[in-house]
Amino acid sequence: MRLARFAALALAALLIACGEPLPTDKSAYEGEWRGPNIRLLITKEGNVEYERNEGKKKISINAPIKEFDGNNFSVGMGMFSTTFVVSMPPHLDRGVWKMTVDGVELVKGVGPAERQA
Repeated sequence: MRLARFAALALAALLIACGEPLPTDKSAYEGEWRGPNIRLLITKEGNVEYERNEGKKKISINAPIKEFDGNNFSVGMGMFSTTFVVSMPPHLDRGVWKMTVDGVELVKGVGPAERQA
């Protein structure tokens, strides 16, 4: 049991340490984004925390950004990765930051990333 817990902590530390900083042209992606049953946190260090609740089903991802492809971005390590499809990149709409990811409009709120700025 201890060995499994240690391995999980070591893997989490490795994933966090492997993130590359956000490219300067993608700095608007940084922050905590929220939508219906979704929370997406993108840090300036290039790490992503994603939570999505769909009834009894909960999806959770905590991994570094591997790369950007246009507006889309992939997160994960090695062969374990997922791509977030960004159909509308971060933009101001009447003073509110919005972004559409995987078909869901997200709004940038005041989260940990903004409090540190």
